[in-house]
Amino acid sequence: MRVSEALATELIATAHELADVARLATLQHFRCADLTADSKETGRFDPVTAADRLSEERMRAVLARRRPMDGILGEEFGTTTGSSGLTWVLDPIDGTRGYLSGTPTWGVLISVRDDLGPIYGIIDQPYIGERFEGGLGRARVIGPMGEARLATRAARPFSQAILFTTFPEVGTPDEGAAFRRVAPKARLVRYGMDCYAYALIAAGQIDLVIEAGLLPYDVQAPIAVIEAAGGIVTDWQGRPAHDGGRILAAANAAIHAEALALLNG
Repeated sequence: MRVSEALATELIATAHELADVARLATLQHFRCADLTADSKETGRFDPVTAADRLSEERMRAVLARRRPMDGILGEEFGTTTGSSGLTWVLDPIDGTRGYLSGTPTWGVLISVRDDLGPIYGIIDQPYIGERFEGGLGRARVIGPMGEARLATRAARPFSQAILFTTFPEVGTPDEGAAFRRVAPKARLVRYGMDCYAYALIAAGQIDLVIEAGLLPYDVQAPIAVIEAAGGIVTDWQGRPAHDGGRILAAANAAIHAEALALLNG
């Protein structure tokens, strides 16, 4: 859908208010000795905490006040149908394992999408105080070092690339094997950064993120931020990745094409 300048201004202001309330909610519990977690699954530890729930509850309260006509897709409380053609996609804490461990690499993911995909997104790291935003004419980071424009890295030889993924096993055995076709070609491979790795692509610090098994609320804010900064995010076949699944995020078209070819053998 076409977004007017007035609507864009309202959506951006709403997103920042969402990030503000989520920042306070998550910091309220971060590094607290008595913080506990439940697991959403029985076969593996997939944690959810009181901070996850509180963060999403407070964001939903803002949307109920400011944008009651919009839909919501949130990790903790599911889907709310709207009538405006816009949907807010919320991940109240992306990287709850990191949050539980006290690392500052988790974040709050906020995006707004239309029928074609995300049009604006925020990756917010409350503890560091960094906020990356992209879409609706914006591509910037605000943090302890001030404000800067976001711009991804230009093309360079694959042998100089920095590659991130969250889990060393990546996904299924086949997905892990595909990742291992790419990893030896890069200069440096790092693990465990959750959504912060996508922010680093937008900031021009790294070249690639390759992951599998993601859900819509894991990727839609990163897609908006990275694309606004000049990067590319697709699935492993080069198709739109708004619904999650296998994700290839790249700083530029050249390295995206090389990684895509390696992933597919």
